[in-house]
This record gives sequence, C-alpha cells and structure tokens, in this order.
Amino acid sequence: MHIPDGFISPQTYMPAIAIGAVLLAVAYKKIDLDAEKIPLIAGVSAISFVMMLITIPFPGGTTMHLGGVAIVSLLFGPWIAFSSISLVLLIQALLFGEGGVTSYPINIIAIAFVGSFSAYYSYKFFSSFSKNSAIFVAGWASIFFPSVVVAFVLGIQPIIASVNSTPLYFPFGLSVTLPSVIIPHIFLAVAEGLVTLSGVKFLRTKFRSVFHE
Repeated sequence: MHIPDGFISPQTYMPAIAIGAVLLAVAYKKIDLDAEKIPLIAGVSAISFVMMLITIPFPGGTTMHLGGVAIVSLLFGPWIAFSSISLVLLIQALLFGEGGVTSYPINIIAIAFVGSFSAYYSYKFFSSFSKNSAIFVAGWASIFFPSVVVAFVLGIQPIIASVNSTPLYFPFGLSVTLPSVIIPHIFLAVAEGLVTLSGVKFLRTKFRSVFHE
C-alpha cells in the first residue's frame, strides 16, 4: 500500500507534510508511555515492520501487504500506534525504499493514522456485540480504509497536476485507482483480520501482567 516517490504532486504532499506534522505533534502531547509496555510496543512494531516489507506489487500504482497496525492500536491505543507505525514507515522509506520520501506524509496519514484510528473505533463500535468479531473487524478496517485513502490520493493526481491534459505524476484517474486498489485490499483485509484476532488474543494472554488482565 506504500506510495513510492514520483507518484504524488507537490500540490498534494506539501499540505500532507503540514497535516502529518500536526498529527505527530498531537500524538506527542497525548501519549503517556507506561515504561512496562515500551519493550512490548517495540516488539509488536518490529513485527509490523516485517509484515509490511513482504509486499506484492500489482497494477494501480501501489503494493499489497499485511500491516499489523490494528494489533498495535488495539493493544496500546491509536495515538501510540500512529506514532510507532509512522516511525516504521520512515525507516522503511529511508533504508529499504519501501514507500517514497516525498510520499511519506501521505503514507503516514493513510496507513498509520487512518489505519490506527479506523481499527480502534471499529473495535469500540462492534465490541458490544462480540469481542472476537470486533477484533477481526478492526484488523479488516485497518487495511480497507487506508486503501481507500491511497486510491483516492493517487486517482486525483491527473486532475490536480496536468499540463494540456497530460498528467505530470501518477497517470491514472479515480476510475482506475478505486477498483484496482480497493478491491484487492478488501480480500487482503480478511487475512489481516484473522492475523489481528490471533495476534491480539495471543499477546493479551501471554502478557497478562502488562495489560493488567
């Protein structure tokens, strides 16, 4: 789902830099880390890092991969998840070429922010019906909703950055990006939901003392 360099226009990534900076500043103020949880946060974030590196490229201008974002969000809260996944995405962009530097703010908004908060609030909404189903839906949401953001951002590039109707950056419009990005991620999100369910249940059981359960 990472967007590489060269796909996003300055008209898009410059405002995204400002939005991303504000979100990170808010996260910094809101996060109150429990020292007991820091090693576990680092470990789960590392798992997310590895999951995101295993990518499948496909038509539509992006890649498909599991994320692990919902696991971090459900265990530690959406702001911690946003911050830790943003760091994961930065390391991937700088050291592994997974996602671009100019597109980094878009990637953290879509994957880290939208992924974390959609997972967290999906769980909150559905947990009154079934805890296990809510965890699964949270994992599903953490892939689906970011894919919608990525598809939309890519699809509007020909509209906002063209000369004489010739796109300067990503060449395909919404009629291409919406189905080609979102539809495969609907199915990938099912796998993410299952991984999230098993991961959250395992970690909550294995580290009961950390989560005070």
